[in-house]
Amino acid sequence: MNEQACTTILVGKKASVDGSTMIARNDDTFMPITPQKFIVHPAVHGRNETLTSGKNGFTAPLPADGYRYQGVPNIEVAEKGVFEENGFNEKNVGISSTESVYGNEHTLTFDPFIKNGLAEDSLPTMVIPFINSAKEGVQYLGQLIAKYGSPEGNGVLFNDKNDVWYMEIVTGHHWVAQRIPDDAYAVAANQVAIQWIDFDDSDNFMWSDGIREFVDEHHLNPDKEGFNFRHIFGTDNEKDRHYNTPRVWYGQHYFNPEIEQDPQSSELPFICHAAKKISVADVEYVLGSHYNETKYDPFTDSPEGKKFRPIAMNRTQNSHVMQIRNDVPEDQSAIMWMTFGMPAFAPYLPFHANVSETDASFANTPLTYDRKSAYWLYRTVSMIVESHYADFVQEDIDYLKECRMALGQFVAETDAKAAKLSGEELTKFLTAQDKVMVADMRDKAEDLIGRLITKGLTLSKLTYNVDINL
Repeated sequence: MNEQACTTILVGKKASVDGSTMIARNDDTFMPITPQKFIVHPAVHGRNETLTSGKNGFTAPLPADGYRYQGVPNIEVAEKGVFEENGFNEKNVGISSTESVYGNEHTLTFDPFIKNGLAEDSLPTMVIPFINSAKEGVQYLGQLIAKYGSPEGNGVLFNDKNDVWYMEIVTGHHWVAQRIPDDAYAVAANQVAIQWIDFDDSDNFMWSDGIREFVDEHHLNPDKEGFNFRHIFGTDNEKDRHYNTPRVWYGQHYFNPEIEQDPQSSELPFICHAAKKISVADVEYVLGSHYNETKYDPFTDSPEGKKFRPIAMNRTQNSHVMQIRNDVPEDQSAIMWMTFGMPAFAPYLPFHANVSETDASFANTPLTYDRKSAYWLYRTVSMIVESHYADFVQEDIDYLKECRMALGQFVAETDAKAAKLSGEELTKFLTAQDKVMVADMRDKAEDLIGRLITKGLTLSKLTYNVDINL
């Protein structure tokens, strides 16, 4: 089986520095090159269509009416599936789908996966155009899983201006979801993450019909008391301790450096409270991390530098932070910060939700290398920096700092101008502004590429100094 390897971060509005809700994820794939594009689907009315997955044969009718929404699909969809992954709809509801999770054989024995059920490749398309809130997203997806079943384990992230929800589907039909408390954050990494479920608290927990009866009937609960979803449905093995739990540990280490924990612990908490307020930049840092400033960093000479699978990898196809702000007018409040490059080396660009289309460099990604495409441009930046890491990393750090400052100014200036607009005029303005931002970031990326290639020409190992004329 091809391993999927995403990393998820969720932040409640009182845990963030500016009152935003945030859901974030590295979209990692099995192969290092899986080209994607970023597009906007228009709203539809009176449609009569059926969705059919090229990946597993899943088929279902699409509702007649659907909201405008963003998607970040694969380019090759015929056999690999669409995989729209992440985006906002016009109601400012965000989705990021999915964090691959793995249930254990004991639970799957009694509720196996459904081969042609609703999989990751079709899930965002089937959900995000049709929901009005994060909680409704969980409810809507839960109904689809009850009807069609699931062929795999998936963690799905939802947010709106008030709520952040994380849903874990772990067998053919069973799942739970937890609302992240406003003052809390959570990190998940390819392992069942949710822990204790309070079945008397429907405001903060949701679950599949009959899940308690299913667990009781098949004697699946190993604990003497309570209902720990991770213990019952999750895995706890050697692979987890090298591939999964260390990523959760590092995220918690960054947000709570005062707490000592074992990176291989099976009991790292799901719900956490950070030592300080969390910013978009903090989330981006963790998603772009490789155990920075620890002995587990693969860019060091430490003998433990390759012990654990890092968070940022060359297999990260897109990394995103879905931010909904509460300090600006609602129709300009949702921003998706996204990079197509490796998040360790490439900047996150802020894309507004309230737009009618995306820049052609993001919307028209070719299958083969073309630096006019944003996907290939930012992967070029990443490859060049990593190829001479020790020599290039400081220039990359300076470049990213310059980008973050310019993008912060862009958002602030756009907010001020957008506040005077509304309706179609506002949508048109934000669409144009995002294209200006993309062009500016392209210039900065091309400048960096030129400087690094020029410097790289002096770093050849085929050098032998004997005489000035040789």
